[in-house]
Amino acid sequence: MPAPGDETAPAARPAPADGPIQWAGYDNARAVASLRTGEDESVVYGTASIGGRPCVLVAFEFGFLGGSLGRAAGDRLVAAYRAAAERRIPLVSLVATGGSRMQEGMVALMQLQRVAAETVRLREAGVAHVAVLRDPATGGGWATVGAGADVVLALPSAQVAFAGSRVRPPDADPAAYTAEDQYAHGHVDAVVRPEELRDTLALWLRLLSAPADGPGAGRPAPAPPPPAFAGPAGGGEPGTGWEAVLRARDTARPRSGAYLDAYFEVRATVHGDRAGGADPGVECGFGVHEGRVVAYAAQDGGATRPAGFRTAARLIRLADRLGVPVLTLVDTPGAANDAVAERAGAGPAIADAFAAIAAARVPVTTLLIGEGGSGGALALAAPGNTWATSDSYFSVIAPELAAAILKRPPAEVPTTADQLHIRPQDLVELGIVRGIVPRGT
Repeated sequence: MPAPGDETAPAARPAPADGPIQWAGYDNARAVASLRTGEDESVVYGTASIGGRPCVLVAFEFGFLGGSLGRAAGDRLVAAYRAAAERRIPLVSLVATGGSRMQEGMVALMQLQRVAAETVRLREAGVAHVAVLRDPATGGGWATVGAGADVVLALPSAQVAFAGSRVRPPDADPAAYTAEDQYAHGHVDAVVRPEELRDTLALWLRLLSAPADGPGAGRPAPAPPPPAFAGPAGGGEPGTGWEAVLRARDTARPRSGAYLDAYFEVRATVHGDRAGGADPGVECGFGVHEGRVVAYAAQDGGATRPAGFRTAARLIRLADRLGVPVLTLVDTPGAANDAVAERAGAGPAIADAFAAIAAARVPVTTLLIGEGGSGGALALAAPGNTWATSDSYFSVIAPELAAAILKRPPAEVPTTADQLHIRPQDLVELGIVRGIVPRGT
């Protein structure tokens, strides 16, 4: 038989009786499956149009030997990935599989390596992949085609797991193997009802199909003007550092959601860090602004957790591969520093966010909309292209913590805030931000 890396076309490689390991009755099982489903393999693919956007569509037929992956199915997956890369149109995979096909032994399992290689090639080509997890999506099909996609959608109550129902520990929590639980732990971007799937896919194809060399490519995304807000000083720049802090902490101040709603005509979120976590205080995704696709990562005023930094880094790297400019909205008192956050890798997650922005080839624009607390805020700020609102501050450390470290009494916190030079106008003078964005009307 061919070497594992041989990509000879299926027609040039005649199949031996009962498959590569001569599993007795395999040919008959395939014939029965074909009669039942009308298909000759567990995977079919072709071109399609969803919402007027072209794509390469892959569908698993679970009725054909449990949608399992064998050599012929692997050939079709390779062909589908390559067609998407060559035509530079997104790949959409409708996954329903129990895993690798036992009747082909290790030959079946090695299809996972082939899919992984094509995933890398698709990413290098700057082509997006959206996977839809049907019931079930388990084993190697989930761990390669499904989890390897850029955007992962799942149908409600679908079984989503690496371990199939017959091989799990007998005392395993059944909830851990559901689409909803995978979403809660940051492995799935959205759980979508069947009647909403077509429109959801159409939106994602619109957001992910923007050509890297199309109109506006290479231009930074304009920072959104702040929504109208009459702060403590009624507008204008804060007079003192402490006033800047109080204005940034004002609960009536517009948060990131108000900015995103005003800025984007439509948007869809990228959810979770793909490492077991999701931070509700950081929203990431893609949206359309004045006809142009822009990626965004927005802090919402709370302490950012490790999953939030990792999700933002994931978003920035995806946007960079697709040639989409990035907008970040910075608003956090700092990174979460409780024991749970430390054990979840706060330091490595912050480092990853810094690295993602530093490595980005697409323009990244940042608007500081509230608190800018230390490295937890700076990690999402674009060097040389950060702007501030008049209701914001940026500081190496919170004034209260600085006073405590210096053993100053609480009454000296405002003075300490002034000494830190954290007002928006101070940041402009220091060259930290490019300018102050006026409020909207």
